[in-house]
Amino acid sequence: MPRSYDDSQSPHTSGVVRTAWSRARRAARWHRPYTAALLLLDAFAAFCASLVATATFDQASSGLIRGENQFWFLTVAFVLLPLGWAACLWANGAYDRRHLGLGAEEFKRVIRAAVGVAATVSFLAFSTKTDLSRLSVAVALGAALLLILLLRRLARMVLHARRRSGVATHRMILLGTLPEALEVYTAVTRNRDAGLVPVGISVTEGLAATRGLKTPVPVYDARDVPALVQRLEADTIAVCGSVGAEAGELRRLAWQLEGTGVDLLVAPQLTDIAGPRVHIRPIEGLPLLHVEEPTLSGVAWLAKNLLDRVAAAMGLLALAPVFLAVAFGVRVSDPGPVFFRQPRVGVAGRTFRVWKFRTMYVDAEDRLAALQEHNEGDGLLFKIRKDPRVFPFGEFLRKTSLDELPQLVNVLWGEMSLVGPRPLPADNGDFLGDVRRRLLVRPGITGLWQVSGRSDLSWEEAVRLDLYYVDNWSLTYDLAILWRTVGVVLARKGAY
Repeated sequence: MPRSYDDSQSPHTSGVVRTAWSRARRAARWHRPYTAALLLLDAFAAFCASLVATATFDQASSGLIRGENQFWFLTVAFVLLPLGWAACLWANGAYDRRHLGLGAEEFKRVIRAAVGVAATVSFLAFSTKTDLSRLSVAVALGAALLLILLLRRLARMVLHARRRSGVATHRMILLGTLPEALEVYTAVTRNRDAGLVPVGISVTEGLAATRGLKTPVPVYDARDVPALVQRLEADTIAVCGSVGAEAGELRRLAWQLEGTGVDLLVAPQLTDIAGPRVHIRPIEGLPLLHVEEPTLSGVAWLAKNLLDRVAAAMGLLALAPVFLAVAFGVRVSDPGPVFFRQPRVGVAGRTFRVWKFRTMYVDAEDRLAALQEHNEGDGLLFKIRKDPRVFPFGEFLRKTSLDELPQLVNVLWGEMSLVGPRPLPADNGDFLGDVRRRLLVRPGITGLWQVSGRSDLSWEEAVRLDLYYVDNWSLTYDLAILWRTVGVVLARKGAY
């Protein structure tokens, strides 16, 4: 367990009150140039939006021009408005390093800032009785919001590329028992875009038992955590589970880290539960984590079902010419049925027959037994990267995911959803254990596994992603997965 160290050997004495002006700089400094770049990009986006509005509408300067002098109008449109955007974004925490680089919170704060800018402009125009061009203001604000979101998305892509090359990351020490630390290690290293790089494990108990064990990072004794931070040049400590048996150890560890610029994170044993379901409820100084049940009913669930049916109906009508072209290609490639029908397991364990364009020769099932020894998949799925049963046009359909389009029929009939867990064959097991939880929702045409690697994923990872979706579903999450699906399909990643 972490022990206090000799305060005389360190300028950072535990429990000493410090002012905000004497705090040490954060050890992780990647966010400083990144935040400065975002600030410039946001101001540039607002400037360009004002330029678009003034170039589009002749009345854009109404209420702000004095005779022939356009100085006040130009100042407001191209100086004060960009500065106002930057101020509102800052006030809404859109530059907070905790929300940069990952997740949707950054973009939510940008949208809240846009509401603040619109409210401020409206209030100033009303209080000064300035007759502004409403259409010009709407275009300027709307264009600025879209440009800011787009530029921040591009900036995030650049940041992710740098993190994948080992730059702009957090060097993290995992503090806890070895099993707890390894579980957190697996979670934080799944996505390199998060920028969390564990560099060591500081075990609070059982150090002798770790001798000779093969671990992904070195294991140390948690005798002097601040000294270990300096030794490994770490900037983040993640507490995995409980720090130790004694009460108040986490608080004393936080005191020890004061003034060092090191971030302290606490990783409770709530893996694969998204933030919106977790709330902190402090009671008499004790921070309790309240975990809400998954949202599998109510207005949002009804909206999801309605969106599925409407989108499926519109999609079938719009894609009718594509269906005809693909059907013709399948019949020319191999005489036989155009569609492939197979029993799949749906919500509550009910079976249904899935619709897909046929991509294999008609004797594919007869040749399956001879290919079992070449199976590259695991779990309940049979996969071969170069399956000889797939005809050439069928391989094209798989890579472009066009073979999945007929599942819109299943969506229209309420057997599937646009987004959900993958529909598994009905004859491959009885879905024991955690896998049964997938049956709480309808299977989807696309889902987390499709946008996270598709056929390149192991069975265990695919199940984890499906269960994560079931536990953390939301309409916003569905829209995000649909958006990511477009990029995955265009890249043809993991499709075979």
